Amino acid sequence: FPVTILQGKELSYNNLLDVDAAVNLINEFKTDEPTFAILKHNNACGLATRHTMKEAYLEALAGDPTSAFGGVLIANGLIDEATAEEINKLFCEVVIAPAFDQEAIGILEEKKNRIILILNEVTLPAKQVRTCLNGILVQEKDYITDSKEQLKTVTTTAPTNDEIEDLIFASKICKHTKSNTIVLAKNKQLCASGTGQTSRVDALKQAIEKAQSFEFDLTGAVMASDAFFPFPDCVEIANKAGITAVIQPGGSIKDELSINYCNENNLAMVFTSVRHFKH
Repeated sequence: FPVTILQGKELSYNNLLDVDAAVNLINEFKTDEPTFAILKHNNACGLATRHTMKEAYLEALAGDPTSAFGGVLIANGLIDEATAEEINKLFCEVVIAPAFDQEAIGILEEKKNRIILILNEVTLPAKQVRTCLNGILVQEKDYITDSKEQLKTVTTTAPTNDEIEDLIFASKICKHTKSNTIVLAKNKQLCASGTGQTSRVDALKQAIEKAQSFEFDLTGAVMASDAFFPFPDCVEIANKAGITAVIQPGGSIKDELSINYCNENNLAMVFTSVRHFKH
């Protein structure tokens, strides 16, 4: 089984779906420096990569401390005593990590209903199955993690090395966020995302408004989209918010409209040629 239960109440249907989303998301950051994610309703509301797990947790929490209440927390490495002390200040449903030190377990077990799970090293299913009408849909799992090697710079301005790091970081989150989605990130921290919107423009506006409500400075931030831009409206809105680099699949017959706007306004944009499009 992918997780081992250390303590807590029985996992509900919704708990299990959140844990599944958390495990699949953190697997994208398996080999990264200490990374911590906070999820709510299957989507990340906070995520950060830092030099220590405590720093990663605090920066993930800063992404949206309101939504973090009652959320699912997951780390890509050991949760130590210092991190557990910070986590213990928050009401959360589930805490997941591949390992905990003994002091951390003692702290986290103070709240008896809190579910504590050890993330095991197992292979997850290669196919996704869901009911549909009177039958089932089966599809191959999306195993593609966007990487530097696949990026194609399509603008005159190329992203800097730091922007490339943030673009990949944002893309990993975007892959696991309900479409239509836009993810904004800066310095390997999730600033905000617009999730599950019927319009990509609405997703972007939601993300910008949310980031600004938590006092993020989006100057120099990056934007990830899980599908292409058929019009230049999103890059224009992003540019006016201070965003300087964009990652998207590309593939619209009107790609040039967005590329031209970026060239006229010194934005960097890269194509991945992969549409993740979580439904």
